[in-house]
Amino acid sequence: MWRKSSQSGGEGNCVEVAGFVDVVGVRDTKDRQGPTLSFDPTVWTRFVGAVRAGRLGDQE
Repeated sequence: MWRKSSQSGGEGNCVEVAGFVDVVGVRDTKDRQGPTLSFDPTVWTRFVGAVRAGRLGDQE
C-alpha cells in the first residue's frame, strides 16, 4: 500500500512510498499514474539511514 512520506514538505512537494515483496517503490503524489522509482530494500534502508543521519545534505 502506498503512503505519503512523513518527511514530504508542503506546497505539493510530496512523495509516496510502498514496500512490495522484493522492492520499495517511490512515486510523485501529484502524478500517481506517472513513473515509479524502484529500489532494492537494502539500498533503500541505507538511503533512509543516510538521510536521517544528515549525510546527504549540501556539501559546502
